[in-house]
Amino acid sequence: MDNKLIYLLPLAAAICLVYNASRYELPNVILKRALSFFVKTMIFMVGVFLILYVLSFGL
Repeated sequence: MDNKLIYLLPLAAAICLVYNASRYELPNVILKRALSFFVKTMIFMVGVFLILYVLSFGL
């Protein structure tokens, strides 16, 4: 596969997991917060992608 966006999901998941593991100690809290952070991160990145797509549509 030549699509580099395929690496976005595991990279974001790893970053969210490591970030929350450094802040909390209980595994269930880590997973719950990491999942929440992952969803928020994905929503933000999709929003930025859509804005850039709309702005570049006429170019």
